[in-house]
Amino acid sequence: MTTVVEKPLAPGIRNEPGGPFKAVLALALFESRRLLTRIPVLLAFAVYLGWTVWRAGKAWGDHPALQDADRATQNAPMLVGLAVLLSVNQAALRSRRHGTERHFAVLLLPHWCRTVAHALSVVAATLVTAVCVAGQFGWEALRPGAIGHGSVGELLVGPLTVLLSGLAGLLLAGLARSVLAAPLLVVFGLFLFAFWGMSDDASRWLLPAVGEFTSNTLPSDLMGRPAGWHALYLAGLALTLGLVAVLVAGGRKPAVLAATAAALAMTLVGGVAQSGGDSPQLVKARERATVHPEQVQTCVRRDGSTYCAFPEWGPRVGDWAAVVDRVRSLAGGGAHEQDVVVRQRVEARYGLSGDGALTPLERPHEVTVGTQWGGNRVPEFSAAVAGVLIAGDEKAATSICDARIIPLMWLAVGWESDPLDALRRVRLDDSITGSAMVLQLTDGLSMTAAQTEVLRALLDLPRGEAGARVKDRWRELTAPKITAARAAALLDLPAPDGEDKCL
Repeated sequence: MTTVVEKPLAPGIRNEPGGPFKAVLALALFESRRLLTRIPVLLAFAVYLGWTVWRAGKAWGDHPALQDADRATQNAPMLVGLAVLLSVNQAALRSRRHGTERHFAVLLLPHWCRTVAHALSVVAATLVTAVCVAGQFGWEALRPGAIGHGSVGELLVGPLTVLLSGLAGLLLAGLARSVLAAPLLVVFGLFLFAFWGMSDDASRWLLPAVGEFTSNTLPSDLMGRPAGWHALYLAGLALTLGLVAVLVAGGRKPAVLAATAAALAMTLVGGVAQSGGDSPQLVKARERATVHPEQVQTCVRRDGSTYCAFPEWGPRVGDWAAVVDRVRSLAGGGAHEQDVVVRQRVEARYGLSGDGALTPLERPHEVTVGTQWGGNRVPEFSAAVAGVLIAGDEKAATSICDARIIPLMWLAVGWESDPLDALRRVRLDDSITGSAMVLQLTDGLSMTAAQTEVLRALLDLPRGEAGARVKDRWRELTAPKITAARAAALLDLPAPDGEDKCL
């Protein structure tokens, strides 16, 4: 009987150039597709896009300032980042949840290489977020009324937040093998952002996105936000987390150790540089723009009036001039031809951390205009122009406590297509009856209930007829100490029933 002895076959292993790299890349592409098709990630991107489309054109109307629009791209990606954190963490723990970790031990691709593949998969979500951010900012930048300059550092915050979140979830998977760790990290992060983000010291720059507690718009060279250093800090921190995750997974290679040290150095450099505060040069520039804006502004003349603006706001001069012309067209007497000086002003000494009030100007026929435009800012500005035409200067206009407010508000809103809506928007309580404060960039105006009644009756008339009555009685209507009842009689309107006493 012959015994046949079979020799064991040698394993058919081929050492192809770039074999491990190709395997890691193939796994990264696979994990990228899985990540982008995860339900939490899809929902997060859907909410992000829906919110962005819905908000398009609502924040600034037709007049966006790009130094504000770039920061508006930072909050929504945080939702995507949370979804990516959870999804990457679950993907890294998938083999342990399904009990297949022991099968990977027979593969030639070690655990740390699979961790690298998961880290690379986060890049796909980061790039998609970058496309969304570019689209959101580009939409505002291409609008005809856009002014100012955006910051690349501010625009990088959204994508880097997603990258940082995903790599944090990956590192957490290597440190804590429980699927509950990532949701707990999300809750902790939300609480941290809610409370730490409300501080106004330099430590808030350690958070991914740093908001401001003001709606003030400053010239882009006075912003004082260390956006570039903050982007470097976020990039370094994200790389550090990703490389530490590779080290935890067993990839203690010299190249990985050197890269980790370099990433940590990036984080430290960016973190220290972003906490340096405002430079003396910036403080002086803010002081000059606030106290002596004429030193940094460019002035142009249109139809006899002068318009002085910061360099970035030159395209807005036409809008301001159109309002001035419409207000003057309704005025009577010498006010109809009175030239004004429109001076753009801003309180920049406190940066973006506060809204300082502007004092009324005392120079004759000089009007304040702000750095924002559109919406309620238009009737506020037209009320300021009307006040200067009637009282002579802003200080005197804000002290009006008689029925001169009636022709003033007629000039302010009478030219609008919907005067009552403009009146509602310019009053503090959004009312069109009773007494109220009229908003302005400087000190506000006060309207009594009787004055509001007379103005409402005047606005109910056809515009041509109402304008003719105001111009015919202009001298008497703009005389100091005139009462609402007297103004109603001069305009041939019913006597008011409300109280005629200033607030």
